[in-house]
Amino acid sequence: MANDTTILLVEDEPAILDLLEFTLAPKGYSVRRTMDAAAALAAVREALPDLMIVDWMLPGESGVQLARAMRSDARTKGLPIIMLTARAEESDKIAGLDAGADDYITKPFSPRELLARVNALLRRRAPEHADEAIVYGPLTVDPARHEARVDGKPLEMGATEFKLLRFLTAHPERVFSRAQLLDQVWGDHTFIEERTVDVHILRLRKALAVHAAEQLVQTVRGAGYRLSRATVDN
Repeated sequence: MANDTTILLVEDEPAILDLLEFTLAPKGYSVRRTMDAAAALAAVREALPDLMIVDWMLPGESGVQLARAMRSDARTKGLPIIMLTARAEESDKIAGLDAGADDYITKPFSPRELLARVNALLRRRAPEHADEAIVYGPLTVDPARHEARVDGKPLEMGATEFKLLRFLTAHPERVFSRAQLLDQVWGDHTFIEERTVDVHILRLRKALAVHAAEQLVQTVRGAGYRLSRATVDN
């Protein structure tokens, strides 16, 4: 698992927080810890995580209320959320899912099950942060090995270009503006010029050009960039 995948924990029991961190950190996840909804909201305002694990019963605002708040905000409405709780009744599970949680794990939980749920949710909602290799046409991007290949031939590129290619390969055919790429690849609290994206796109194309694959990264005039096998003029 790439170590740029951040998981925000929202849990008021220190022992459970420790268990979650000890389960996730050795797999390469960057873990941030909070103990109530207010602290979680502050952490999200500071930097958007890639996934949240939220306890249902929190002091003050509940985990269900926090999930609803995430879903009502345009910035966080797509944030993957796993609800963690001792409530095992079907009605409780439905309430958690209706509030916006993507998955539901009951306490006590197996660390192996937790990891499996996290990986499955990332594959489904944020494939650029999953650890499996991503294949699109002649491209293979392997986050676990930090390798990219064209028709099996290795590509040489910098860390930022790799992250950019990984994101685009996980979302082929979709057009992303410079601002969206800055948010998704550099982080939504990174204050740099949008034209910086153009520089790294150019470097990425140069890396792909070694294997005559630069045409995969396309400019969509007035909109941004996309990864596509369609023939266009860049």
